[in-house]
Parts: sequence; structure tokens; C-alpha cells
Amino acid sequence: MRDRRTTAIFSVLLAASLAAVTGPMPAHAEPAAAVVQAEPNQVQGLTVVQADGYATLAWTPVAGTTDYQIERTPVAADNSATGPAVITGVWRPNRQINNESPTFADSGYNPGARFQWRVRARFGTTAQPYSEPVFATTSAPWGDPNVPGENLRTQWETTLAAQYTSDVNEYAYTAALDEASDRVRVTEIGKTVLGRPINMFVLGYPTPPATAAAVAATSPLLINCNVHGNEPGDREACLIMARKLAFSNDARTIDLLSHTTVLIVPTINGDGRAANTRGNSTGQDLNRDYSLIRQPENAAFVAMLRDYHPVASYDGHEFGNSNAGDLPMLPPRHQNVAKSIFDESQHMIEGHMYTQGAKDGWWPCPYGCSGGGAVGLSEETILRNTAGLKNVVNSLLELRSSGGPTRPDEGNTANNRRRKTFSALWTFNQFLDYHRANLNAITTARAEAIKFQVSNTGRIVFRGSRPIEAYPAPHPGEAPPPIDAPSANLILDNAPCAYKLTEEQYNGARTDGPAGLRTTVAERIAAHGWQVVKTADGYVVPLNQPERGLIPLLLDGQGVESLVAGERVYPTLTGKHNGKLVVSGFACLKDATVNGPVRVQPGATLIATGSSFTGPVEASGAAGVFLTNSTVTGPTRITETAGPVVLVDVKADGPVELANNRGGAPLVAANTVTGPLQCSGNTAAPANLEVANAVQGPKSGQCAGL
Repeated sequence: MRDRRTTAIFSVLLAASLAAVTGPMPAHAEPAAAVVQAEPNQVQGLTVVQADGYATLAWTPVAGTTDYQIERTPVAADNSATGPAVITGVWRPNRQINNESPTFADSGYNPGARFQWRVRARFGTTAQPYSEPVFATTSAPWGDPNVPGENLRTQWETTLAAQYTSDVNEYAYTAALDEASDRVRVTEIGKTVLGRPINMFVLGYPTPPATAAAVAATSPLLINCNVHGNEPGDREACLIMARKLAFSNDARTIDLLSHTTVLIVPTINGDGRAANTRGNSTGQDLNRDYSLIRQPENAAFVAMLRDYHPVASYDGHEFGNSNAGDLPMLPPRHQNVAKSIFDESQHMIEGHMYTQGAKDGWWPCPYGCSGGGAVGLSEETILRNTAGLKNVVNSLLELRSSGGPTRPDEGNTANNRRRKTFSALWTFNQFLDYHRANLNAITTARAEAIKFQVSNTGRIVFRGSRPIEAYPAPHPGEAPPPIDAPSANLILDNAPCAYKLTEEQYNGARTDGPAGLRTTVAERIAAHGWQVVKTADGYVVPLNQPERGLIPLLLDGQGVESLVAGERVYPTLTGKHNGKLVVSGFACLKDATVNGPVRVQPGATLIATGSSFTGPVEASGAAGVFLTNSTVTGPTRITETAGPVVLVDVKADGPVELANNRGGAPLVAANTVTGPLQCSGNTAAPANLEVANAVQGPKSGQCAGL
């Protein structure tokens, strides 16, 4: 299905991409022909099970073993050797959480080939006898070569990993999937500095939702595959995954796509991928620009997050440390990330990835599990932290760039490339399964995070990370990721109510970013999706918004990578106020109690959080109204507001009415309303960020679906 804005699509897929491959092969290994009397310390019970690009070896442990060596030999159909035996892997006890059931994911071979496997224990450096051999034919690449669509292949696949997929081939392959499958819509979310399209797969069953808002309603998940142009392994996995999601009719795929939407961005950094450089064409590391969004690539991606609201994501990279695990992972660690998001991200990694890795033989671990993890600890500019600050459950994925001691056969470049790509494919598939099984927990964590952020409570940390324990057991003391503890000058205990920007700060020309593509602070704030109130003498950005943890990092002069030094605006009213409250200019209420009616006059602004109102709250023709984490006993009526309207986590004992507001879509989320909720005539229909309201009375008009 096609739904592109503007993109250069090649009319004919490269002929190599249509090359036929061998068909599916048996999934299980063949047992040895005869049972031989075991020798002392000989590994017993070896089994080999085939999967996409890897084979899981499992065996009965030998007491006292230091490690195990995995041997692989290419064989013919009659099991005679066709090449030399090699030690393809080394199992060590720090690679999985359950040492009593050792497993190893052997990978790096050309899928569809046939091998013999043996495993032997070592005591120190002394090798023990090999197990009896097991023979099997590995699984061929997914997709019947005789079925249109399924027979599509990337350049990386057709060259047997000798070449990575070029940008030309990627666009052709992407267009072909789009053309051949109703489950796929390819949307161009932006362009690179040099004008290459940044495409995104939108996948659903039987068809993907038609609009970004409709996609958001499905609580989608997102995979970002290639931000550093010289780290293409994850991108190849994403392209393969997209093919299977587009055409497979197995029950798992249909179930997944029937219950959510999968978003895949193969290449945000097309210029860097074409040049095989880490940065984009300006030399900018795009993974240090997701908050500042100086580059058009990052601006496109952040605007996509704003519009599609993924609830969970993975971000693909490669890691140069050859001593680390197969799949180093790390959650959003910045201390401004809501604890619910951090905890659920950790659960995804430790509770799911480590457990499944132990079953399938892969070695996931914390980024830095064997040194080298002191990178991007709490920088809000990197995607895992930016996404966490946007209330997305997520993780970094680092593919170990070289085999190292545990995969000694990967001096062979193609073998190394295949292991990286198929380990990424395993991770992304596990991510899909985790999202499907834990969606309620994910969305609950997101809702809790949004309510926490809009409350504008607690200190602001400009740079500082949450600790990550060394893992997996049974080696809890082995190389935990470093702690980036915040220093006193990077902590603001007394958080402001809002930041105020001058006209020049807000709309003035910038000098950062590529020439001809520079954007203003106003444009960047809009890309992030933050609400702004226009006042008589400037622009006010309240902190009681869903991305409160990120706002001060960009708008406070104390920020490490501040975008602009806005003026801190502190509450104008705290404590108790008896009698009628009339807001005629700007009022910020924090932990206030108002015993009496509140009236916001035309052109005035009300920002209130953590407050209690006994009496009606009425605003007509206001500049903006932000009411969060508060209680209203009486009617709430907001009409004809020129600017933003935000009602989040409000307990309203009485009717709530929003009518004829003109400042964009009112945000109405996570509220508890004992009376009716009525919305009509608003320029844009109110939204709830997929966090439902509990309304005892009728919901009507534009709020009927909230």
C-alpha cells in the first residue's frame, strides 16, 4: 500500500533482490547414528534446534567445567565433512542466568547450509572429550522463493553478507514490499541533509491504520535501525523482519499485527550509511541530537514520535568491545525519566531478554558488561534517554562488532556480519513478543509517567543517571555500567512553574544546524509537541506537561546542552486563598487551595498543579489553561481559549465542558470526572495520549472517545 508524501522510488527492484534461495529446511537436528559409551567428562545430551539465522545448542552440564567449546564442521547430505572443523563458540558461565541449563546460539554461517556440531568441556585450559556429533541443515532465509513478495531479498542477503544493502537497493526493496503487501504502508517522515528520503514501515493486519492518530490508538512499538551510518547490522535485520511481517501467515505474526502497529525506521541516517560514516553529511553524530534536533534527520524522527506515540521502542547500534556480550542493552537512565518507565524498561531487558537469551543461547547483558560502557550515560541527547523522557519504554541495543573470545571463528567478515544481523533479528522478534505479552504493563507505566510528569514535582536533574546493577547472575560483581552521579551544580531542587522566552529567543534565527536547514526554537518546540502560551511580552512554556523532564534540559540556562536560557517563572500563589479568585494576567498555582470560584478573564493564563478548588473553575477567551494533578469541586468550563488547554490527572466533582477552543487539540487525559464530559466546537478534537479518562457521566461530542 502506498502513502508517501514525496520520495524517489525506483520502479524496478534490482534483479539481485529477486534471486532465488534454497527452500525451508528441517528445524531439528538429526541424532548420531549410534550410541557410544560415554567417556569421563564427555558432554552428553547435545541437541541442536534451528531458528532464523542461528542454531540453539543445549547439553547436560559437566560438573567442574570452566567453559565449553562449540565445534562446527560443514558437511554434505551424507554427513561427510566438506571443510575443516572450527571452534565457533565458547560458552562461559557469565553469559546466562541459569548455568544449570547451558545453551549457545551458534550463528555466522550461511543460512541453509548443513553442519555437524560437537561440544566439549574444559577444566581450566584442559579440554575434555567431545560429545557425540549432531547433524542438521540450518534454516534457509524466510520466504518461499517461488512466491511473489516472499521471494524479495536484500543486497546483503543475495551477496551472502559480502555487501551491505546500498541506499539504492534499500529504497527499491522498501518500495517492493509496499507494493506487494496490503499490510505495509511506507511513509516518508522526512529527508536527510542531502535530500535522501527517511522512510518508515507502518505494518498492521489486515492493513495498517490510515493515519498517525489511528496508529497511535493501537499503542504501537517502534524499532530505529540505523542512526550511525557505519553500524548497519541492525538495519539488515529490520529489512528482513519487515519482509516476514509483510507476508507471513503464521499465527504469531497475524496475532501480533492484529493487536498493534509495528513501526520500523530502517535508516534515519541515509547520508552516513551511503558514506559509511558514523555521523551524517555534516559530521553530526545524530545520536547526540534527539533533544536539540539541530539536524533535519532528528527533527523528522522527533516529530514522528510526537505524532505516532509509540509506547515502546528499541534503538539499534554496534559496539566495538570484543569482550562484551553478544547483545549489550541499556534502558533510559536519565534521572528525570519517570521511575515507572525506567522500571518497565529494565523489566523488558532483565525480565525478558535475559530469560529468553538463556533459552535460545544468546548473551544479552548491560551495556558495559565487560568494560567500555562509559558512553552516553545520562545524556538527554541520545535516543534511549530522549525516548524515556518522552515516556517511552525502551532500550539501546549494541551488536558486538567482532567475535572476540566467545566467538573465535568471526575473523571471517561474512560470518561476523551474519552473527550481528541475526542476533539483532532475534532481539527485535523478542521485542515484538514482549510488547504483545506485556502491553498492559507498558501502557500502565506510560500513564503513570505522564501523571508524574504533569505534576511538576521533585527536583530537576540536568545531567545524572540511575544506577544499573551488574547482570546477569551468577556474577553480580562483574563490570556494571558506570554511574553518572549528578553534581550539585546540575540539580535544581526548586523547580519553576514555567519558562518564559522572549520573541527573539523563540522566533529568532539560529546559527546551529546545517546552512539552509536551520530551525528556530519555536519550530523545535513544536516538533517536540510542547504546549506554549503566547503572552503580551513573550512565550511561556509550562512545566506541568507530559515531557516535563525534558523541557528544562533545553530551556534552562543551567542545562548542560541548553537550547536557550529561558527565564524561570515561579508560582504566584501557594497555600490557601479564601474567596473568589480572578485571573486577569498570569497566574501559576502550585499546591494551592482555593475556597471559592475561579474565573480566568480573556487574555489571561492559568497554570495550576497540585491544587484544590472548591467552587467552579471558568475560563472564557483565555490565553491558555493548564490544570493538572488537581481537584475541582464544582463545574469546570473552558471556552474560546486562544492558546493551549491541558487537563490531565484532574479529579473533577462536577461537569466538565470544553467548547470552541482555538489553540490546537486540548489535552484531556487521565482525569476522573463524576459528572458529564462535553466537548464541542474546538478547532481540533481533544486528545488523550491514549490515556483514558474515567467519566461517570456521559461523554459527548468531541470527547465521546476519550
